[in-house]
Amino acid sequence: MSLFQAAVLAPVPTVGRYLFYSVKDGLAVREQLRQFLDLVDGLTVLVGLGPELVEALGAEVPGLHPFVALDADGVPVPSTPTSLCVWLRAADRGDLVHLTRQVEAALSPAFHLDKLIDAFRHGKGPNGHGRDLTGYEDGTENPDGEEAVAAALLQGAGEGLDGSSFMVVQQWIHDLGAFEAMTGREQDHTFGRRRSDNVELADAPASAHVKRVEQESFEPSAFVVRRSMPWSQGQSAGLVFVSFGKSFDAFEVQMRRMAGVDDGVTDALFRFSKPVTGAFFWCPPMQGGRLDLRHLGL
Repeated sequence: MSLFQAAVLAPVPTVGRYLFYSVKDGLAVREQLRQFLDLVDGLTVLVGLGPELVEALGAEVPGLHPFVALDADGVPVPSTPTSLCVWLRAADRGDLVHLTRQVEAALSPAFHLDKLIDAFRHGKGPNGHGRDLTGYEDGTENPDGEEAVAAALLQGAGEGLDGSSFMVVQQWIHDLGAFEAMTGREQDHTFGRRRSDNVELADAPASAHVKRVEQESFEPSAFVVRRSMPWSQGQSAGLVFVSFGKSFDAFEVQMRRMAGVDDGVTDALFRFSKPVTGAFFWCPPMQGGRLDLRHLGL
């Protein structure tokens, strides 16, 4: 039986919902989490604990720390600490409604729901991944098989830690009007790939997203497993960026380069999109089909 929450490596679902919680009653947290375990299967319900919640439980997870805000060359990358993230995954939006009600009942009154984001899979790119709302395939460079396991899951750390993963969640808002005002060539050069066939462009500028986050270009290589999904609400829309790693190191070096911290070259994505949230979470492993919270004393 798998020691990890299956959603980490499973394909992106048809629809998803992200629930973000803060602690409302610290004295009730332990008991509420124990009750919540019955709902968590790791596939339809994935759970990530923020560093503040782990600390409040009197525990420590090596490698777990708060998201660090960045602001280089007028490109803000905010930090919005969150105690608990629950990612609900389904094939039908109605199922998400019922799952949300169950999660809310299981976490109340110890936790307060601060934010909810509905997301969805959009289309299918040439490599089989879903598309961003711009039409470009997302997750093209994801590692597969054993390479994905090595990139996304903690191993060799001991019982209660092995099989866990470090999750990054950022909500990005797109200015689709600004993007649509670009020429087709400008759009392709923003991503560094042709939208039509997803082929990487050799003549793309240094600011192209592909060149900013090319995983093999870092030392050591910075591989993560992306599980991002588009979102929309009213007239606003964008991407919920989600990545899983054996640590936060790979994401952090990529984000610094995107923001131009190291070389002053800002990722072209910032021409039409910006992150409005940023938080780190630890996704505990599974044991016997249940979330394994031994490391937290639960």
